[in-house]
Amino acid sequence: MVDVGSFWWQEAANDVPAAPRQARERTVPIPETILPVPGYPQKLVVFKIAASRFWQVRCWMAGRTHRRSTQTESLRLALHVARQFYERLVAEQHLRRQAQHPHQDELPGMPTAPLAPSPTSPLFGELAAQVMRNEQARASRGEYSLGSWQVMRNRMDAHILPRWAETPVHEINHLALLDFTHALSQRFSTTTVSQYLVAVRKVLAYGVATGVQDKLPVFPKIKIHTTSRGAFTPSEYWQIIRCARRLRGQPYPVSTEALRANYKIRHAEHQMPPDLAWAMGFMLHSFIRPSDLKTLKHRHVEIVRSSSLYLRLTLPETKRHGKPIVTLQPAVRLYRLMRQHYAAQGLAGPDDYLFLPQLQDRHYAHWVLNFHFNWVLAETGLKQGPHGQPRSLYSLRHSAITFRLLYGQGIDLLTLARNARTSVDVINKHYASTVTGEQNIALLQSRRRPELRSP
Repeated sequence: MVDVGSFWWQEAANDVPAAPRQARERTVPIPETILPVPGYPQKLVVFKIAASRFWQVRCWMAGRTHRRSTQTESLRLALHVARQFYERLVAEQHLRRQAQHPHQDELPGMPTAPLAPSPTSPLFGELAAQVMRNEQARASRGEYSLGSWQVMRNRMDAHILPRWAETPVHEINHLALLDFTHALSQRFSTTTVSQYLVAVRKVLAYGVATGVQDKLPVFPKIKIHTTSRGAFTPSEYWQIIRCARRLRGQPYPVSTEALRANYKIRHAEHQMPPDLAWAMGFMLHSFIRPSDLKTLKHRHVEIVRSSSLYLRLTLPETKRHGKPIVTLQPAVRLYRLMRQHYAAQGLAGPDDYLFLPQLQDRHYAHWVLNFHFNWVLAETGLKQGPHGQPRSLYSLRHSAITFRLLYGQGIDLLTLARNARTSVDVINKHYASTVTGEQNIALLQSRRRPELRSP
């Protein structure tokens, strides 16, 4: 992510020195490059100038024009920088207003619940900018995950700020929230709609905490319908693992141009890699999440030989869980196979990744594994579960936990939950949702042996 603070005070004209007589012409925006930032006021634009190869950002606010360099040649990053630039401006304006009128809420005779809206009511965008800065500070302290901050950032940019950035907070009442909820419900699941409302609530709660609002509006109640990802049965797992092995080294049956345009897959990754079959088996015997596939390095893996043979995975913290994971014994054989394969290429050092180590862009590596896994699901016809649940790499984690519940002897949920870095409640609600009584028919029909009485 681009750090706006690193170039906040750099002037646009200073990117590349220009000759004095040409300075004005070289810093004038090139008309055909002026682009508004989608979802934001028209006064916020990005543009190019002759004096710099970087995109510039400009915004009119508080009686003057603010201009800065984005320090990037990428339009996508420039738009991201422009959004942060705008929010910092409105946050500074809000703080300046508070400094000029520090006791505006304590004037004598001011009613606690005014009948008419206050003309000094801050804009939602001002509060949102300050909230995002507070959340970013929490993330830097380790109190809030960077991934969660980025998700909140994306939701603000996508639908919340384009709708309410310049709306006074006193106008966001129950009816406004209902309209917002109805609009989101046309596009997203109940879970996503609820998470958008959580972000809006966080901003309005900040307004209450800072005294610019008397109370929170009544939020619509959303009944969340969750659909657990479909796990594989043992026979289905063998189908997909055999398919991945059979397709190894074969190119995806689509033209290079179509793959590049539609899937963003480079030519070097068109063929089915051996890593997919290894990743599928490794996930089934280690309980890891798909996101761990892109971060797992050899330094995180230790082979343990005791009364049992297993791997100890000391992975980076995920979802506030940082304890090591122990695998089943088959994971040891898979790990040795992967290490032997990549050691011949000099890619089995402590800081090398287990899966697709030749790809340094780990988000792309994860995308490649997902792409080829979907190819396997399409070949086997197992993209959906028996009840229409969509399947993905995450279904292998579901399968790993489900198989332990079905075939593990005397395993308790607490031990399983801690080793899988989750909670007992999540296992009951999601992972065990596909377990039926028929699958444990022998256990249900079992009888205790009567105690023998002495004569």
